[in-house]
Amino acid sequence: MAATTTRRQRLREATLVEIRQAARALLVADGPEAVTINGVARELGMSGPGIYRYYSGHQDLVDAVTADFFAEIAGVLDEVRAAHGETDRRLLAMCRALRGWAVAHPAEFRWVFTSPVAGGGDRATVRYRAGHRFGDRFLDEVASLWAVRPFPTPAAEDLPESLWTQLRAHADEHHGRLPAPALHVFLTCWIRLYGQLCMEVLHQLDFAFADPEPMYEECLRELSHLLGLTYRPPD
Repeated sequence: MAATTTRRQRLREATLVEIRQAARALLVADGPEAVTINGVARELGMSGPGIYRYYSGHQDLVDAVTADFFAEIAGVLDEVRAAHGETDRRLLAMCRALRGWAVAHPAEFRWVFTSPVAGGGDRATVRYRAGHRFGDRFLDEVASLWAVRPFPTPAAEDLPESLWTQLRAHADEHHGRLPAPALHVFLTCWIRLYGQLCMEVLHQLDFAFADPEPMYEECLRELSHLLGLTYRPPD
């Protein structure tokens, strides 16, 4: 009985993977509007109701596919982290790896990073947990940097009270890995980096740049200054 159950579990997991792969293929080929329960079912030769044996609905499938993308990006970042021992080089290499993935997978990047999180960011969803694990890669690096080489931060009195209150609450959520002033710098860097990537992947820079990479490097130079890193151009 145990062996039969294990085999069933393996078959179910394989089908779950096939469903998500079919959803990704539709996304890349025809855009997010094509990723429907019936559309995925047709790709796999299944009935629409058959998909509901594996995912409770469209949002459940969307969350699972999104979690896959977050895990894929996190895996890329982990490889980069393992290949670079020096903090300055490691963090810059991670930022470049993120851009590399985004440029190579524009449909997936748009799916993950230009859509609101359903349910107001419900922390119980697989999508939220996967996104949190992805974000932790960068937070961990900056927290490690702060521990050995603190970077300049704004004084509390120089920030609006509402912003300061939110930063302290967010710092508490992350168990104080970064104090609120350092978290302000980290989030400033992330917003800057995220905005640059979105504009490039969404072709909002095409009017001025055929090659946006130098602008991305300028962004990394600015972030290096904020974090007290030594900027180095790509190898």
